[in-house]
Amino acid sequence: MAQDVKNQLTALLQQALASVAPTATDTPIHLERPRDPTHGDFATNLAMQLAKALKKNPREIANQLLAELPPSKLVIKAEVAGAGFINFTLDAGTKTDIVKAVLAEKENFGRSTAGGWQKVQVEFVSANPTGPLHVGHGRGAAYGASLSSLLTFAGWDVTREYYVNDAGRQMDILGLSTWLRYLEQHDVVVPFPPNAYQGGYVRDMAAQLKNAHGDKYVRTADAVQAGTPGLPDAGRADDEAKQQRELHLDALIAKAKELLGADWEYVHQHALNEQLADCRDDLEQFGVHFDVWFSEKALYDTGLVARCVDLLEKKGQLYVQNGARWFKSTAFGDEKDRVVQRENGLYTYFASDIAYHLNKFERGFDKVINIWGADHHGYIPRVTGAIKALELDSDKLQVALVQFAVLYRNGQKASMSTRSGEFVTLRELRGEVGNDACRFFYALRKSDQHLDFDLDLAKSQTNENPVYYIQYAHARICSVVNQWGGDIASLADADLSLLANPRELAIANQLAQFREVIESAARDLAPHMIAFYLKDLAGEFHGWYNAERMLVDDAALRDARVALAAAVRQTIRNGLAILGVGCPESM
Repeated sequence: MAQDVKNQLTALLQQALASVAPTATDTPIHLERPRDPTHGDFATNLAMQLAKALKKNPREIANQLLAELPPSKLVIKAEVAGAGFINFTLDAGTKTDIVKAVLAEKENFGRSTAGGWQKVQVEFVSANPTGPLHVGHGRGAAYGASLSSLLTFAGWDVTREYYVNDAGRQMDILGLSTWLRYLEQHDVVVPFPPNAYQGGYVRDMAAQLKNAHGDKYVRTADAVQAGTPGLPDAGRADDEAKQQRELHLDALIAKAKELLGADWEYVHQHALNEQLADCRDDLEQFGVHFDVWFSEKALYDTGLVARCVDLLEKKGQLYVQNGARWFKSTAFGDEKDRVVQRENGLYTYFASDIAYHLNKFERGFDKVINIWGADHHGYIPRVTGAIKALELDSDKLQVALVQFAVLYRNGQKASMSTRSGEFVTLRELRGEVGNDACRFFYALRKSDQHLDFDLDLAKSQTNENPVYYIQYAHARICSVVNQWGGDIASLADADLSLLANPRELAIANQLAQFREVIESAARDLAPHMIAFYLKDLAGEFHGWYNAERMLVDDAALRDARVALAAAVRQTIRNGLAILGVGCPESM
């Protein structure tokens, strides 16, 4: 409906343009909604665009355009404003027509075909399965899920994907951590590395191994520590000490593989399976679903990593130095070249990442969206460079960065280190404030902006809590509709011309903007725009509800107001569904 109005206004302006500037009829006509409602419902800067070509004052051109504007029942007032804007005020009936559109389209109201059903892959979360998801991961999960729903609503064919890092050193560290705790539970004491995974969940996995297999994987402490370098003093934090701790950890991993032999793979897989299952369960309960769980290990098993590196070499994008193969990433804007295969023949994580992106492109997506933590910003040039080096279309790749979320409980900042085990899990956060508050608060800021998660606000039942404020509007409308007691379908015949006061017209105007917000938010990968829109819509409704009686004695006016309220309810439902937030009918 709103788009139809825009199209009609555009057609009127095109006719006026043909009369005023017949040589400039290809000038694009932009119609925007003024922030100040006193400036009308739509405004255009067409006159200012024409000023240079016509060599005239924009206000003079604007007046000429108005003089040539064909008459229309759509517009009750058109006037020149400011430096040469033309502001349009629409007929009240045109504004309130949107109510019937909402009630007719129901859950499809606001849907768009802007995406043209192009195939887009959204890869998000992709956290190493080395421990429970924490509140930082939760923000990426909420953003990715909301963005995926938004793009689907805007007409894209979306595939939601989680990249499982199941082939790297971090998983070896988790396997080792589990085995050392298992040994500890058999009274085999090996000093536990400070840079291994410390959380209680590691002890839980060790206990599962013990209960299922007894002492099958037990080895002596002397055998485990034989030949491993010593650890530096616990108090040292210099670079040399850090390197020594990492070398000690790698030596223990190598020793575990040697002592366990074929059983190492079982211990390693047990830790992976347990953490991946926990991650899946956590995300499902959070309302975050994936179509594909893609294994990094599969890239090696299918030979894609080797093929990808060889392909880069054939294209002249690699060189050998000190026995290692390097990708010329500086040629594509990176700060330094990157190793893709070490001197020992092992491929780097970067090599598998290039192969993963090659796989994405070979699957035929029209657009590939990576949602990464903001600390991966420097990773963008090298990945984009690798795509270009493979002679693929790098414009298809878009990276959305998500800033870390910082949780405050009772005014205290919570630590979130996975290895140390001192973190607040996403499951704990959800248990404390509920899924709805989690999903909404995560979506309330632009993804690349810093987020302080205020627990006290999220749990409060006040108008300052935005999710409560919006859900309360929905519950209020449910109460109104229940008290009214009629058939919602009958509201299609309501006399909407009775909706004439400024608050009602403002609400209708808000409803008419929903599809525009959907399309803008999808274009900018910005689901937070939906959150802000819903907050504004709820504010308009609460103001109207507090100022006017809904269920008046006049049956025709009563039905018109219930119709408007029901349209607000449907729009809130549609918007909150995109954000993964529920709509309680009573509060």
